[in-house]
Amino acid sequence: MIVEVCANSLQSALNAQSAGADRIELCCELAVGGITPSYGLLKKVREQLKIPVYALIRPRSGDFTYSDPEFQTMREDISLCVKMGFDGIVAGVLKNNFEVDWERTKILVEDAGPLYFTFHRAFDWVKDPLDTFSQLQEMGVQNVLTSGQATSAILGMPLLKELMHLSKYCNIMPGGGIRESNAVIFKEMGFNTIHLSGTRFVPNTKGLRPISMNSPDYLSETEVPISDVDLLRKVIKSVK
Repeated sequence: MIVEVCANSLQSALNAQSAGADRIELCCELAVGGITPSYGLLKKVREQLKIPVYALIRPRSGDFTYSDPEFQTMREDISLCVKMGFDGIVAGVLKNNFEVDWERTKILVEDAGPLYFTFHRAFDWVKDPLDTFSQLQEMGVQNVLTSGQATSAILGMPLLKELMHLSKYCNIMPGGGIRESNAVIFKEMGFNTIHLSGTRFVPNTKGLRPISMNSPDYLSETEVPISDVDLLRKVIKSVK
């Protein structure tokens, strides 16, 4: 069974390799589902890892419906990863009605060229997962990462098994809530790949922090925070 580890840093990636992982999905910010790693992280991981590395291409947190500039950013990031010699790309684009944006997805698959392409957990928002999977398979996507449209892959097992039976040359990769206590279940069910982060929190500072730097108000899956021209003009006018 292939074990793919979602690594959020160079140290996480190195630890996963040391533990015997088969490949890495490299990203940043696990708390929001992952976003594209920085150039510096991509470079260091490419230099130091020997196992295959797939790069997550997601320009921001929130939903999976992107503006034209965001989509062009994704294309530039894929181009960079191809030039740097990564093994795979992890991405996904939806329309605002939760259907796959087929035109844009096809472009990203073509941009990835010889690299493996994984359609990520945006899949868990689509309305017709069986038909969507069939179309992704025909498009040439090699992997679909999914929890079976449930809060965990264990709970999504019924759909995961349905999808696995439809699989011909696109692999269903269960992910979400996979850990030591349940990983073997997926092997017993016939899946050949699992996806997990395998993280634990390690103390990094001492004492109580003076204030929190986290901003829950910015976490939304239906709205995107964008700097407002009128608001900024008022502020700038007030101080200039």
